[in-house]
Amino acid sequence: MLKLHNAMWPGVVGKGQPGTEPCIDLDTMLDLTANAEFEGHKFDGVDLFLAAPHIDIDSTDEDLKVLADKVRSRGLVMGSCVAPIWAGCGGGSAMGDREERRKFCDMVQKACRLGMKLREMGIRPEGVIRVDSSCGVAEWSADPIANTNRIIETFTEACKIASDCGERLAAEGEICWGGMHSWKWMLRVLEGVSWPEVFGLQADLAHTMLYLLGYNAPEDRILPENYDWQDTDTLYAGLETLTSYLRPWMIDFHVAQNDGTVFGSGSHDKTGHHCLPDDPNGKLDIPRAAKYWLCDENGTFTGAVEHLCWDGCMFPNALMTRQETWNHVLAAMVRVREACCS
Repeated sequence: MLKLHNAMWPGVVGKGQPGTEPCIDLDTMLDLTANAEFEGHKFDGVDLFLAAPHIDIDSTDEDLKVLADKVRSRGLVMGSCVAPIWAGCGGGSAMGDREERRKFCDMVQKACRLGMKLREMGIRPEGVIRVDSSCGVAEWSADPIANTNRIIETFTEACKIASDCGERLAAEGEICWGGMHSWKWMLRVLEGVSWPEVFGLQADLAHTMLYLLGYNAPEDRILPENYDWQDTDTLYAGLETLTSYLRPWMIDFHVAQNDGTVFGSGSHDKTGHHCLPDDPNGKLDIPRAAKYWLCDENGTFTGAVEHLCWDGCMFPNALMTRQETWNHVLAAMVRVREACCS
């Protein structure tokens, strides 16, 4: 049965910088996750952000044992992990100069080491290492072909590292990252690396919905201009088209909701705006939308992932520290699992 995970990085992304709310510590996020309940269902695990203030990317084996005990004591396991490949965390642009690309790969190396160690400790039964191109759309646009080729080369080098550690890399399709901001360019990157055993797509319902609308790439939009959100048949026909190209590459999946707008805070550029699952402005029937990614054209679960993860970033702390929030999130996760695996 598909396991249900909660992401820990919403406690960090868009927070902890001047003009933003403070980060939510890892212990609090773990407690909220462990205490969530819906009709007897519980979260099975968590996906992690391998960066301060949650987890030091240079953690020692002893540090990791402490982390493993924290998670295990709450009846949870670990799954996918986010590699801190951005310049602000010590990494660099995947399309940058030699030094930047070296830093990018160094962060992948460190993340894969931590992931491998946690697997050896028996606390991380499965999951991937999440990456992106660590560059903006505007700078990528200065030379799309050359910059995309450099991104492909960097990802390929990173895949060699991951393969040596027994890990897989998942590139998150998100409109704020150069070369990944459009479904067509994302597909070009996936096909360019061409290493499906090691490299694939992380699909997030909130982010990939923006592919349909052509944010940052109007020429690649699938839904018509001035699309009427009441026309759900057109929406799901568009999602069927999108997933027919990208689903074969999908190796990690985020359940999410989107209100059809973009949002960003702190150093995080604008991207698909996450909403709570029961937000009245949400545009997606979450179980129905998820099924396009998780099931084949006959409606049969593909088995491409072993767990689902909820991803809801940049919500106010007052909302995120309310237990009821996570009970509602868990309910949405259960409904996705029932829709795709029943």
